[in-house]
Amino acid sequence: MPLRIPTESLKKIQPKLRMIADGDATVNAVRAERCGALAVENKTLLRRVRAVRGAHAVPVSLAELPKRPKPRALKRVTSEVVANVFVYLRDSNAEDAPAGDRPYSRRGRIAQVQAKLSDLPRLASSDAVSYVEVAEALKAPTPALADLRPAAPAVSMRRFGKPSAHKYGEEVLIGIVDVQGFDFAHPDFLDDRGRTRFVRIWDQGGASRPSPHATGQFSYGAEFRDKHLNAAITASPGLGLPATDIEQQSQMVEGSHGTHVASIAAGNRGVCRRARIAGVLISLPKEDEDRRMSFYDSSRLADAVDYLLELGDELGLPVSINISLGTNGHSHDGSAAVTRWIDSALTTPGRAITVAAGNAGQERGETDDDLGWIMGRIHSSGVIPSAGLVRDLEWVVVGNGVMDVSENEMEIWFNAQDRIAVSIKPPGKHWIGPIEPREFIQNRMLDDGTMLSVYNEVYHPANGLSYASLYLSPFFGESVIGVAAGTWLVRLHAREIRDGRFHAWIERDDPHRLGRVGEREAWAFPSFFTQQSLVDDTTVSSLGCATRVITVANLDAVRNRINISSSQGPTRDGRQKPDVAAPGTAIVAAKGFADRRDEWLSLSGTSMASPFVTGVVGLMLAMEPRLTAAQIEGIIRRSAAPLPGASFEWANDAGFGVIDPEACLREVERVNQRKDLG
Repeated sequence: MPLRIPTESLKKIQPKLRMIADGDATVNAVRAERCGALAVENKTLLRRVRAVRGAHAVPVSLAELPKRPKPRALKRVTSEVVANVFVYLRDSNAEDAPAGDRPYSRRGRIAQVQAKLSDLPRLASSDAVSYVEVAEALKAPTPALADLRPAAPAVSMRRFGKPSAHKYGEEVLIGIVDVQGFDFAHPDFLDDRGRTRFVRIWDQGGASRPSPHATGQFSYGAEFRDKHLNAAITASPGLGLPATDIEQQSQMVEGSHGTHVASIAAGNRGVCRRARIAGVLISLPKEDEDRRMSFYDSSRLADAVDYLLELGDELGLPVSINISLGTNGHSHDGSAAVTRWIDSALTTPGRAITVAAGNAGQERGETDDDLGWIMGRIHSSGVIPSAGLVRDLEWVVVGNGVMDVSENEMEIWFNAQDRIAVSIKPPGKHWIGPIEPREFIQNRMLDDGTMLSVYNEVYHPANGLSYASLYLSPFFGESVIGVAAGTWLVRLHAREIRDGRFHAWIERDDPHRLGRVGEREAWAFPSFFTQQSLVDDTTVSSLGCATRVITVANLDAVRNRINISSSQGPTRDGRQKPDVAAPGTAIVAAKGFADRRDEWLSLSGTSMASPFVTGVVGLMLAMEPRLTAAQIEGIIRRSAAPLPGASFEWANDAGFGVIDPEACLREVERVNQRKDLG
């Protein structure tokens, strides 16, 4: 029995959030380990409900079907679990968001709020609110290791333009939003006097320093300032400790992603090698920590961007920000809350944000043991030409071949003119549905133990589209019943067709073992489309679909082609993303938190391509600090060089071609030139 919420409030709450709110405290305490936008505040609940991940987790118990528990109707929404949500407001001029006493921040018509699940009906019932949606899951970067101990990159390798014109970004702030820690004492970040070029590190999951602000948007985590970092570097020899052990961040992973990315953009052997650097460390919990107590979602990206832009204003510097993290939810058209938040921040001159396109471009394995295609089969699309026809999508749930102890999610987006019903068929079972527009199934327990939710919605407030959301969830309780493994069929029934186009995306899981039970092993594993249903385009991360960010593909410079794993465009609404390609394969940069005899690491991925462009943008802003994000994007597109055999036309894997830093800087020199012909 679904939770009873008044219809007026119900239509303003995102289906995924409705499904979550319909789970009791126990269910959502387990779900919080997998959902970065949920956290448990009640310590008693944490002790009562065991963790299934991390060093102190109790191995998951897989329930036998004859002992399957009977779900109970929820009498009230739990107040013991908190969600990070984005709230769409009706009026951009309203003074306050209806958040009560919970922390919130705001940009225009969008507010982000930490709300107890029990507060959602009240929040949605406010006349000031038009829609409430949960923050999107962040995808941890997965670059491929190319070489563990490469030679240092040549100092001359990433030098471009006239140093007298850009001074290598001396008057620019390079912001890096990333994970795994920033090795501020690595030689690649030290100036001629041995001081770090990092001016700030905001560790969103840290507690060893005060937060940036006592109250408000930045009132969590720990902020390290350059004076703290340089004092640690000075004290390091006398104490016999690395400086990073004196000023400890919550994540300090050897070979850290954040250090490698920062090195490419702004290290001493990087592109913008004299810029000031600021890092924001997103709190992706370690496997041996309790993930139920922390947030790691797209709202944290919004905070990170605002923090770096505020710091740029404080220092009086233009800002070039890199985000090599991704999200995959929503409609991939730039209408998601976090992309609108970022776009609105880029209306001010002197600001730019570069985003990795993602690593979901692979359609099939290049060798027998190459499983990269599993992370690439995330998209399907097509056209249903007329009413009365059907279209089937094949959705594979893997797990350990028996069950999958993770949540699996598919979103299907239709144009508003059409009306399409949805049915779903579990492996070897009968069809369920059709679920017509404006109908839903919420947390129905199937015979095999799978919890099924299907919502068929019309007129999304952000873009006006119709969409279907399908969720296959394990039963989370005293025992865990996984999702039935096999091929699930999703059928689209065309009821009324005026356009007929649709797009579908599968959300990513982070694959990991949950332990052995008897002869079986429980897995959380990504689901994916079969090769028959896969359409190998429109896989750019939803963050990369923002209008004004620069979205970057991965160039394999040795082979002079786009890397097979690089995500492809266009956006759902046909815009040209990615914008450009940059070197991202086998890129040598600083190896963080390692022995000083082992200072360099070679990695591959769009995560490595994006900071190269971030550094080039930093040089552009050093030459002309008043450039807008739109102008920067235009210059990069205009000056890009096509790959061999290609034309100047946009390509879905390479954008407008390979970035040409020298040509970009020449264009900046001329950007304000005008000739009066009288």
